[in-house]
Amino acid sequence: MKVACVGGGPAGLYLSILLKLRDPSHEITVHERDPEGSTYGWGVTYWRALLDKLHEHDPESARALDAHSVRWNEGTARVRDLVTRKPGDEGFGIGRHRLLEILADRARALGVRLEFEDEIGPDALPDADLVVAGDGVHSALRGRWAEHFGTEVTAGRNPYVWLGTTRVFDAFTFAFVESDHGWIWCYGYPFDAGRSTVVVECPPATRDGLGLDAMSEADGLAVLEKLFADVLDGHPLMGRSDGAGSTSWLTFRTVTNRTWHHGNLVLLGDAAHTTHYSIGAGTTLALEDAIALADALGAHASLPDALDRYERERKGALLTAQSAARHSAQWYENLTRYIDLPPERMFALLGQRHSPLLPYVPPQLYYRLDRAAGRLDSLRRLKRWLGPRLARAAHARELSTRD
Repeated sequence: MKVACVGGGPAGLYLSILLKLRDPSHEITVHERDPEGSTYGWGVTYWRALLDKLHEHDPESARALDAHSVRWNEGTARVRDLVTRKPGDEGFGIGRHRLLEILADRARALGVRLEFEDEIGPDALPDADLVVAGDGVHSALRGRWAEHFGTEVTAGRNPYVWLGTTRVFDAFTFAFVESDHGWIWCYGYPFDAGRSTVVVECPPATRDGLGLDAMSEADGLAVLEKLFADVLDGHPLMGRSDGAGSTSWLTFRTVTNRTWHHGNLVLLGDAAHTTHYSIGAGTTLALEDAIALADALGAHASLPDALDRYERERKGALLTAQSAARHSAQWYENLTRYIDLPPERMFALLGQRHSPLLPYVPPQLYYRLDRAAGRLDSLRRLKRWLGPRLARAAHARELSTRD
């Protein structure tokens, strides 16, 4: 089979690896519009379950990924001058540049052709049996047939900025600061021996009140360094990792599609779906897309059947992550509902922000309910049953209002 992957991100590269491992006779080309070695962002995060899957499908690239990742198994939350720390699941961080380098080297070694500075537009698709649109959230290929795909893009409320720092955190770290113009917060995690990712978020009124929307990059970083001086411990913040101009505040866009394929064109990763960055699942879901697509292509001789299976399986698998992402984003958008709780309770509900039940129960009551559910199986079952139903009803009301 001749395959063209448009977009040289983790999903497209990993798909090319898996397809070559299944059948070395596949002719696979990855087309990436940017130069080799250039990428945006700092580090990405993932969890043990993904690493285990990668070891199952390609042990060689998984070992390289494992060797170049840093780990943590605790979380800390700083609210004003109070700090709470607790154990958590094992997390991993790796530089986005290093991740792409590992996958590109593995793909090349298997015979995949990588074409950099090669932009593929929607009006000149490659001649291939399968064209994979892995060209990200702003996918031009998806945009060309947006009506067919049933693409919907929903903007979040809070602006955010993705930064780096030389402060190497020893845990997944949250910090909430009350400024003269409202709350602003960040979370950070390490991704190599000398640097960490820091994502800063706040309501629009706080960003604008602090003047961050109108400042130069240097002035904005200086203001943020002062606000987060305690958590940064004297280390600087850094702007765009690719050096391409100033750091800009963004608004997260949730992308969904009614269908994921059109003829021999199929959507992959952020081109197909996005989930709010606060659940740290973007890279994981993209790589899982690649695994599912490779499996479906291996199981069906008919391309339409393979693409139908891929879409069906991934849509089902994404339901939990999309719900968690939606509720996580809403938790931050309603931070004042939780911020004045005692620190250990606030941190507990920070960890429960994915819950579909939490928005409908007073925070103090939810905390007590959650503690009791840990001891009573019947209450735990009720909590699991009630939350999704309330969330679905609210989501349906929101959609009907939007229509």
